[in-house]
Amino acid sequence: MNLAPPGADPLRSIFFVNFNQDGSSVAVGTVNGYKLYSLQNPDSLDLIYSYDGSDVLIVERLFNSSLVALVSVSCPRKLKVCHFKKGTEICNYSYPNIIVTVRMNRSRLVVILSESIYIHNITNMKVIHTIRDTPANETGACALSTLPEEGGNYLAYPGRENTGEVLLFDTVNLVAHMTILAHNSPLAAIAFSPDRPLLATASEKGTVIRVFDVRDGSRVMEFRRGIKRCVSIYSLAFSACGQYLCSTSNTETVHIFKLDQGNERSTGAAASATAATSAGDGARRGEKTEEKAEAQSWMGFLGSMVGPTVSLIPQQPRSFACAKLPVGGQRTMCTVTVGRDNAPPRVLIASGDGMLYVYTINPAEGGECARYHVHSLRDGLASEVEPSENVGVAAGGLAGISTGSGSSGDRSAVVTAGTAAASSLGDDDSPPSHFGGAGDDC
Repeated sequence: MNLAPPGADPLRSIFFVNFNQDGSSVAVGTVNGYKLYSLQNPDSLDLIYSYDGSDVLIVERLFNSSLVALVSVSCPRKLKVCHFKKGTEICNYSYPNIIVTVRMNRSRLVVILSESIYIHNITNMKVIHTIRDTPANETGACALSTLPEEGGNYLAYPGRENTGEVLLFDTVNLVAHMTILAHNSPLAAIAFSPDRPLLATASEKGTVIRVFDVRDGSRVMEFRRGIKRCVSIYSLAFSACGQYLCSTSNTETVHIFKLDQGNERSTGAAASATAATSAGDGARRGEKTEEKAEAQSWMGFLGSMVGPTVSLIPQQPRSFACAKLPVGGQRTMCTVTVGRDNAPPRVLIASGDGMLYVYTINPAEGGECARYHVHSLRDGLASEVEPSENVGVAAGGLAGISTGSGSSGDRSAVVTAGTAAASSLGDDDSPPSHFGGAGDDC
């Protein structure tokens, strides 16, 4: 996501930030190139790789491998796939329109244009499918599942411009899976759980976050972010363990929801509603005289009718925890990490002010999160913020899938070997340009 202020000059204020699929590293793109930082140690930003050269508008890293996908402002229709440790370009493609989003998992690379989608086989980078005439998606709202293929390798993207309809596409069998009407308002953010077949959605209204089971499209949880005002939701992110769901918006409050909290509180709300109704009935039977007096007035009658009805409305659970940023109004994106060696879970928020804020979540009590560290993403230097005294400094890493250096080398060898051929599409499909001539047509 480009966290630069809206309307800013893209050639001077690029500030693209993207967490990798398991939240173990962060990529930062600027007008001067891009950098990759490790998030294994919450006390510091450890530089993995730095490239000084052309501007980078989009940078997507595949887990902890050496494979990165790059898009620049100067050539916004051109995608480069590189092996950053070897310093080599594996392949490049040019597309008919500007690239707005790139997503990768272990088997697919997906390129989102404003009105079309290209799906590549990541082992040889061939285009294996094209989805044309998609609803306008200028913000690039989409999500790609990182579950194993047998668990549902789905791509989620908006189905309509004016409603919150989500289309799920099976990227393995290359068929449409289902349509979910998630919200009445257009979609603002989508995210897949890394360990379960769940999809979280938020609309442009920003008051409710819903979680769906992608196997049958059923709504399994619903969280209320707020009711006082509508906000712009910028990002949704599940933790690697799948227990927490985080959302950021244009306000200074970052909400963290606990998924078992959604089930427990929904059940509890229904039980409370039933109990409240029964208690109300008993009270009315025991106070017949007062009830008759109230019934003589219109307001008393209306109150007796509305009271039980209100009690039966299921209450949506609020956030389990929250983090307060120093200022609101900045573009933000988040990830939630779970440390090793009994380290508490932490939420990391990248902000348009150039900082990476690290907060500690109390897994038992929730509530307001303690700020743990603040790092500068523009230069990688930690700011003068000390760890909280009540939170131990842990050198723990992050739970989740990790592709080691050996596997990444094998993967990039396969990719390099397969880049000589482009996909064969139908007569009415024009594949993106591959290698030759791509650099001349940005």
